[in-house]
Amino acid sequence: MEKVFVAQRVATKLFATEAAIDAAIVEATEMMAELIQARKDLGLSAVVANGASAKLAEAVQTLSAARTAVVEAHAELDETRLRIGVRTKMVGVIDKPGVDPVIGGLRAAS
Repeated sequence: MEKVFVAQRVATKLFATEAAIDAAIVEATEMMAELIQARKDLGLSAVVANGASAKLAEAVQTLSAARTAVVEAHAELDETRLRIGVRTKMVGVIDKPGVDPVIGGLRAAS
């Protein structure tokens, strides 16, 4: 199998992983906001569900660390792509500064 197609498969999974972590961070922070709002709506003390709030904050911190790790893996995989001789650039669906997105496609690197 051609290296470029294998690299494209890996890039597709990488982009999906990045998007999944971002979505999880959004969900967790929205859950935190909902928990705080529910406590306020019910007129409950700040100590009510404080343990759950702390666990959600811990989860967001862990997800943030996971996001950092995946971004670092992305950079290493880009270096690996060059080392194995794949000169096309994998472009995801999310706009990146200075890159014209091509959804799920390959574009020759300049």
